[in-house]
Amino acid sequence: MDTTTFDTALGTFGIGWTDAGIARLQLPGLDQAAMLSRINRDGAGPGDPTRAVEAVINRVEDYAEGEVVDFSDVALDLSSVSDFNRRTYALLLTIGWGEVTTYGAMARQLGDVGLSRAVGAAMGSNPIPLIIPCHRVLASDGKPGGFSAPGGAESKVRMLALEGVSVGTPAGQMTFGF
Repeated sequence: MDTTTFDTALGTFGIGWTDAGIARLQLPGLDQAAMLSRINRDGAGPGDPTRAVEAVINRVEDYAEGEVVDFSDVALDLSSVSDFNRRTYALLLTIGWGEVTTYGAMARQLGDVGLSRAVGAAMGSNPIPLIIPCHRVLASDGKPGGFSAPGGAESKVRMLALEGVSVGTPAGQMTFGF
């Protein structure tokens, strides 16, 4: 796998690709050494982006500047991902800019609301966040839930705000501290 890093309005991203497509994306928030360590793990190393990879980098840069971007047509290499995660990511790719869903709703669409935790685990192991928009999956109470990227749930909320989504308690409901 070849990799590179690139700067955006949100910070430095890392991207990894194979002949099959994008295989890895690292969101901003790490220092340079940690970014290079994470993006170049498992034998990956620096390479020169192809035109197709440059086009994806340009879309990520546009996203970081607040432009509406659709990544659903990007070629992905998910060969190292389980079948369940591939199905989950395929479903997630249908959730567009400014839209959100819940772990439970995704689980129901995958066949069983009992799969909510498995959906959460798939989100946590997403190798291509942003392009596979795991930041668009919320807890059933409208709160962000988890996010394994640098900055955790705060990063998720910032990404959704960039898309015009306000995250929190659903309208008309109150949260009590007991």
